[in-house]
This record gives sequence, structure tokens and C-alpha cells, in this order.
Amino acid sequence: MTRIAFIGLGNMGAGMCANLAKAGHQVRAFDLNKDAIAKAESSGAKGAASVAETVSDAEVVVSMLPAGKHVLSVYFGPDGVAANAPKGTLFLDCSTVSVEDAREASRQAEAAGFTMVDAPVSGGTAGAEAGTLTFMCGGLEDGFARARPLLEIMGKNVFHAGGSGNGQAAKIANNMLLGISMIATSEAFNLAEKLGLDAQTFFDISSTASGQCWSMTSYCPAPGPVPASPANRDYQPGFAVAMMLKDLHLAAEAAKASGAEIRLGEMAEAIYGKLDEKGFGGLDFSGVIKDVRGEI
Repeated sequence: MTRIAFIGLGNMGAGMCANLAKAGHQVRAFDLNKDAIAKAESSGAKGAASVAETVSDAEVVVSMLPAGKHVLSVYFGPDGVAANAPKGTLFLDCSTVSVEDAREASRQAEAAGFTMVDAPVSGGTAGAEAGTLTFMCGGLEDGFARARPLLEIMGKNVFHAGGSGNGQAAKIANNMLLGISMIATSEAFNLAEKLGLDAQTFFDISSTASGQCWSMTSYCPAPGPVPASPANRDYQPGFAVAMMLKDLHLAAEAAKASGAEIRLGEMAEAIYGKLDEKGFGGLDFSGVIKDVRGEI
């Protein structure tokens, strides 16, 4: 049994925290939202009133936070994790942030006597609840080795991508590809429909042909072919347009810093940005099939 502090109980964090508690670990949980803490308690965690209380006797701190500024503040602010956790505690941040923020957090953690692993996730809220997430980890080998048993409770695929920040690099590149491929898949279904081909027939053909991709076979943007996709739930978000836009912003920043060309990534960022501006940010990002027509 490991003493775990879990900070950040949003749509993703709630399921991850619950799975750690169900696995028999001693989990103390904190979020600014009291209802989220109550939900965590109902799943077997113990609620805490502050970051300091949450981490006071932790062996591992797991966090799922909105952005890099929150990670740096929560971990290294005056009342944060580093100021209150026992020396040697493992910091396992599962947020999606910039590569540079992840590396800065790791530098500060090491200087304060801690080990930090960046471990962003892929798999959505359903994956978080089911414990089937994919983790892309950056950090030292020994930190990854310590983190792995916990990551394997929360996910089914766990990868060590290299040094600090490389987990974020993998996540950003992966989600840029996902954002682009969802637009392409949506356009293909739109074209098929305009040419008189129904969605199921096109799916049956393309899903077994050269156009096959995850956006089609696992998260189909057209209603019908994949029952579990958000297209069959009126595009209620598992992964919202606004979240995809955030990841594409991170990709654009990383590309600028590294000198990489990402022309399709930039185009995808513009498309999701326009959808967000028009009030579709709360839709699942697969909803481009529904709302791209005549809207951008």
C-alpha cells in the first residue's frame, strides 16, 4: 500500500483517483471543488482541506491540473507541494502542459530534493474511469520505475519517452495528429454524404481500406457506425473542442520554439479556434462533422 496524494479531481482526475483507491492504496484527495472531493470520498479516498494537508505524509503525489501555470504554482508556490511533502516524495504530474513548463517543474523539483515525472495521458474520461489510459512519461529511469506500478493501475499502456518533458512532447505530437485526422475523417464523411453514400456504407469500406484511422474506427464523427462514439450522444464531450484547441496551441508553441514546420497543425488550430469562438468549445472535438458546415 502506497500513501498517495491526488490533486485535481476534474473529469479525468476523478476516475484516476478512484482507481488508485479501489486498488487498495491510501489516497488523500484535494480539489478546489468540494463536490469533487465528496465524489472522491465516495470512491474510497480521504478528502483534504488544503494542498499542505493532502501531501503531508505522501510517498507519491499525483496531479491532474489545467495548465502549466497551475502545475508550477501548486507544486512550488509558498503553500504548495514541495514546501509540505516529505523529502524524496515522487511527483507524478499527469497534466498536459508545455514541454518547457514540464522541464522547469522537474528542475525545481530536483533542486528541492524531489523526483518528478511528467506523465500526460490519452484515453479520455471513459479511459480514466475504466483504467485503460495511455501514459507517455518523461523523467529519470528511477522515477519512471517508481511511478510505473501506479500508472499500470490507471492505464493499460505505459511508455517511457525519455528525459523530463519528453512525455509532454509525445502527448503534444500525438494530439496534433489526432486533431488533424479528425478533421480529415469528418471531411471524408461529409464528401461521401454529398455524393450519395450513407455513413454506414462508407464506414464499412474505409474502415477496412487505406483511409482507416483511430478517428474513424474508435471515435467515428458520424452518427451510427461506432455506437460508443460521442456522435451517438449528441457530441457530448469526452474531449471537448476547447481542450483540443489547448493542445494545438501547445503544439504550435513547441513547433515555433524548435523550428519545426506544422502547416496542417496550424490549419487545425485555426479550425478548432473558430469553432470555439462560435460557441462550440463545449462540444466533443469529433463534432466538427456536425458544425464545420457553414460555420467556418
